[in-house]
Amino acid sequence: MSDETTQPGPAPAPAALDEIVQQEMEAILPFTARVWNVLGEAGGMIVMTVRALKRAVTPPLELGILADQLVALGLRSLSIATLTATFAGLVISLQFAFFLARFGVQHTVGKVVVLTLFRELGPVLTALTVGARIGSGITAELGSMKVTEQLDAIRALGADPVKKLVTPRLLACMLVLPVLTSLADVMGLVAGSAVVRSTYDIPFEQFYRSVVETATLTDFGSGIAKSAIFGGLIAVVGCYKGFTTGNGTEGVGRATTETVAIASVAVCLSDFFLTKLFLAL
Repeated sequence: MSDETTQPGPAPAPAALDEIVQQEMEAILPFTARVWNVLGEAGGMIVMTVRALKRAVTPPLELGILADQLVALGLRSLSIATLTATFAGLVISLQFAFFLARFGVQHTVGKVVVLTLFRELGPVLTALTVGARIGSGITAELGSMKVTEQLDAIRALGADPVKKLVTPRLLACMLVLPVLTSLADVMGLVAGSAVVRSTYDIPFEQFYRSVVETATLTDFGSGIAKSAIFGGLIAVVGCYKGFTTGNGTEGVGRATTETVAIASVAVCLSDFFLTKLFLAL
């Protein structure tokens, strides 16, 4: 009786070269398209920034519109800036005092708090919280004007939408953010001194003496300079997304959401490079 040998089944045919190439292109092209889209938007924002700054020094100056924007973007953001800075000062003072108490040097908490507030937490936190409100508001306003063809009407009347709409908002944001950051620094120090006074019995005099001995004008100025740049970034992103809004009211909502995300990433990314620059200087 002869042994039966089992014949192996046919091996799967290798994928054709054109199928492999098609799969790889399907995986690469969406990423490439997104990269080009990001680069295109970045270029558009740079062009808008240059045009807005050129219009800012070209008469006539729109001082009335600038004053309205200062009120709309600045005064109406005081509450959120104050509350955010107050609770931030409470938290960081309490945390630093707790860890410094392990080494018996909790009396130096003012030195750490003031540098944290002046250099990083004050400008960045103000830009993220206030900037989200400002940027989304700018995008919603300009996006509504875009979808209702008001921007086209401004052009038809012979006016420049960049000078009328973008330049005042850009200048207002660059002026408002440093002022709000200064307020955030003050409120954070006041709240921090109060919480360490009540929790660790550190006198106000000792806290503020360490603040004055440690902080310099460079520390304060670097935070203010950062906040001015953050304000410019937020305004440019909001204006650009508003000017490029499409698809009706649905597009306005999508552009507003994208503004908050892009502005937040831009603030955090620029903060890294600005910090390296100011530390080098």
